[in-house]
Amino acid sequence: MAFEKGLDQSEKAYNELTDISSLFAKIVSEEFVSTWQWWLGFALFIIPWIVWFAFRKKDSTGRLLLGGLMTIIMSLTIDLAALSLGLWSYPMVIIPLAPFLFLPYHFSLAPVAVMFALQIKPNMNPLLKGVIFSSIAAFGGMNFFDAIDFYNPKNWSTLYDFIIFLTIYFTAYWLTKIKSYRSFDNG
Repeated sequence: MAFEKGLDQSEKAYNELTDISSLFAKIVSEEFVSTWQWWLGFALFIIPWIVWFAFRKKDSTGRLLLGGLMTIIMSLTIDLAALSLGLWSYPMVIIPLAPFLFLPYHFSLAPVAVMFALQIKPNMNPLLKGVIFSSIAAFGGMNFFDAIDFYNPKNWSTLYDFIIFLTIYFTAYWLTKIKSYRSFDNG
């Protein structure tokens, strides 16, 4: 009996979530789409990939994309957990398909930034490089997004963002440095 009750409550919650998503779509189309902030968010979705494609280290494209994919997976996972706990929010909605997430960050800014950080000065001390990258991302990027109302950290410390960026960077770094990659051919 408890299972059926849980299913009913779950269906009710999904219906409420659908109503909330519709409200976000209305907010985007009626309030945000005509603002410079929305267009900036939209540009942040596309321009980083164009820049990366033009300036990537072409002979390392596969490894870099693997690091970028890991960045996407980790940033989404961390964000979904933090959002469900109410640790921060994204007041500016760019794409109402996932109104609680700032998708340009997850699918463009974070992975492209990590991929560029990985390819720039590849022989630099990885700890120093990770600290520099994480400092710029957390103390520069996240505070900038807070200032333009793309991000609301609530009571979340920027130091925690620094630790998250450092973890994401080192995971991507480790993944791109694996020496056991081999081709799939028989040779």
